[in-house]
Amino acid sequence: MEWFKKAKEGLARQEKKEIPDGLWSKCTACGEIIYTKQLEANCWICPNCRFHFRIASQKYINMILDDGALEECDANLESLDPLKFKDSKKYPDRIKAAQAKSGLKDAVVAGLGSINGIKISFAIMDFNFVGGSMGSVVGEKIARAIERSLEHNIPLIIVSCSGGARMQEGILSLMQLAKTSALLAILHQKQIPYISVLTNPTTAGVMASYASLGDVIIAEPQALLGFAGPRVIQQTIGQELPPGFQSSEFFLEKGFLDKIVDRSQLRDTLTLLLKYFQR
Repeated sequence: MEWFKKAKEGLARQEKKEIPDGLWSKCTACGEIIYTKQLEANCWICPNCRFHFRIASQKYINMILDDGALEECDANLESLDPLKFKDSKKYPDRIKAAQAKSGLKDAVVAGLGSINGIKISFAIMDFNFVGGSMGSVVGEKIARAIERSLEHNIPLIIVSCSGGARMQEGILSLMQLAKTSALLAILHQKQIPYISVLTNPTTAGVMASYASLGDVIIAEPQALLGFAGPRVIQQTIGQELPPGFQSSEFFLEKGFLDKIVDRSQLRDTLTLLLKYFQR
């Protein structure tokens, strides 16, 4: 049927334009298609349903710290392979792949910065590096961030995003729970404030240690929080879990959180808290 192929008279045939990758983003919560630049200007929050997209550590640094400036410390620490662990990949190969993907040496970035002129010790986790898992390097960098807080007598802020302890390091990763918790006990004794910020997700060994030990604990809306996954808990207790179980909203209702803070208000909220602690 040749007439299907004929161009209409007076209309010039146009070349199909390629749309650049990343120009649009889809909200995984409501399905809204959003212009990515609009999303970025809105702190990576869906304008339709307020779902908070998971973002990399550098974006948080840019949003929270003065001029997006972090004086990074311990930047060259890298994981070793003490257990010679191998699953579908050798552990060193998995680390190299994660470094290439994320541009980070490990799952946490830490150093000194300031928020509205108030100097702080700051650490932030990145889920892009092996699911933000906590191995020896993460534990050591968190420990050193606490020690810097003690050394300079300045507040500590940790932004957590993690699937938990790193299985490839076995008991060595679990020992980071004790190390970081012991140092936070000293920080508490010295009456130096620690603000813990929980993002989606914050679970398992990280939640069981420094993430849950803040003098003030705040979380982003709809973040997945908890120790074991909901399926494991349901199978263990043999009961249906309540709606919204392990969400920020559920944790706030049960008294575990002090406040749920929209990401667009995070810097202002941290400023308010830091000024309060200065009094």
